[in-house]
Amino acid sequence: MTYSYLSHLYCPKCEETYKASEPQHLCTCGSPLLVSYDLDSLKKLWSPKQLKERTPDLWRYHELLPLQDPTYKTSLGEGMSPLIPLPTLQTDMNIRKMHMKDEGIIPTGSFKARGAAVGVSKAKELGVKELAMPTNGNAGAAWSLYASRASMESTIVMPFDAPKITRNECALSGANLFLVDGLISDAGKIVAEAVEKSELYDVSTLKEPYRIEGKKTMGLEIAEQLGWNVPDVILYPTGGGVGLIGIHKALRELQELGWITKDQMPRLVAVQSEGCAPIVEAWQQGQRESSFWKDSETIAFGINVPKAIGDFLVLDALYDTGGCAAAVSDHELLEEQKRIAQKEGAFVCPEGAAAFAAARKLRSENWITAEDEVVVLNTGAGIKYPDTVQVDIPVLQPGDSLGTINPSDNDKRNS
Repeated sequence: MTYSYLSHLYCPKCEETYKASEPQHLCTCGSPLLVSYDLDSLKKLWSPKQLKERTPDLWRYHELLPLQDPTYKTSLGEGMSPLIPLPTLQTDMNIRKMHMKDEGIIPTGSFKARGAAVGVSKAKELGVKELAMPTNGNAGAAWSLYASRASMESTIVMPFDAPKITRNECALSGANLFLVDGLISDAGKIVAEAVEKSELYDVSTLKEPYRIEGKKTMGLEIAEQLGWNVPDVILYPTGGGVGLIGIHKALRELQELGWITKDQMPRLVAVQSEGCAPIVEAWQQGQRESSFWKDSETIAFGINVPKAIGDFLVLDALYDTGGCAAAVSDHELLEEQKRIAQKEGAFVCPEGAAAFAAARKLRSENWITAEDEVVVLNTGAGIKYPDTVQVDIPVLQPGDSLGTINPSDNDKRNS
């Protein structure tokens, strides 16, 4: 068997094909490119049994990833995040079974490490020396750190309001870091101009085809962790939407390989904030693409994306699986973040909390039923967003007694 069964790149809009042996970005029609594999050959040679002896990281699926020469593999041990049962929360929501796919524990503290690992590895294989990208924080942190590990240069532009810790991750990695007093869309324009004038390799969301391949491993893992079955519903916090597109792609590839049956496909849910919900608006109107969301604002900074270049792929995934798009308020997601910590002991990121809040809302509407099995993606560690939680903690003086403090006061202060 070869290391990768990569075949070629193709455009999902106009069906034009491209060589994977050369650096590629968007199709001439403007669409992102997707990776195709020789699945007919692979399914004759590869089976789930062959995974049993492999390391518990995303590279266990290397036949279904684009890196062809493993000597270029750039890894920090990413992948195979736990699928955690949530018995107290599922009872609270009256759902038969609920799991959290917790991406907060992998390198760099977010699911962005998956896309960076595969994207940087393939870029290195293609001879790239320096990459550039706009980011809302976590992607820039991941790509700059993985670029450093691969001995590559990186240029990162992020909004000034991005989480400070992600700024620090980029700076410590040695990246050429710039802040912009605006949104990720403004950062994107700056990066695009720089790419035109230099030899920078543009790794903006879906402007190179390999980030999605790293993120699709979340879908492969969910299926493997459930014994090559899939849940009824998967909820995903959606900004650029690469993870949701990737999960959809992964499950379709598993169907082609015969590892899951043709009738096995979860209903996918794209979760957004009410302050930035272009995908939700488009889905409600039955559209195939979204419109730019003006004056976007949400505490869940990672999903503050006014217009995603791959929006049509996100919407296609929703329509294809009978899924939906749902928006929640910042208040709802903050309440859900607190509830998860208190009921399950998990400190999820604001984006993950939004997905849980959407599950609660969809259950109340009976779109999610009491008999469903549900997987919610927590895309990052809550500790990366220290300013999200605002609490007033009582201060004791030396010699004070805890008996003088009413424990219920904390609940009042933190509400």
